[in-house]
Amino acid sequence: MCLGIPMQVLETDGFTARCTGRGEERRVNVMLIEEVREGGWVLVHLDRAVRPLEVEEVEPLNRALDAILLAAKGENVDHLFADLMETEKATA
Repeated sequence: MCLGIPMQVLETDGFTARCTGRGEERRVNVMLIEEVREGGWVLVHLDRAVRPLEVEEVEPLNRALDAILLAAKGENVDHLFADLMETEKATA
């Protein structure tokens, strides 16, 4: 399975960007997307920014990645999706 990681752009020269996210910093290729601005967020896959992200997308993506890591260890992930579970209970 291939996953994209949300990363924030620290600086860019238009071809690459120094980004940070999920406890790491790396230089990524940004030539696949039109606009990259410092302070903005991008979805990074295999050291390439594949699309810009809205800031509202970052937390849910990070929660999903956290859930994958916890589930792989056999741990409970319900707390990461409490907002979804509450919505489900309310509509039931």
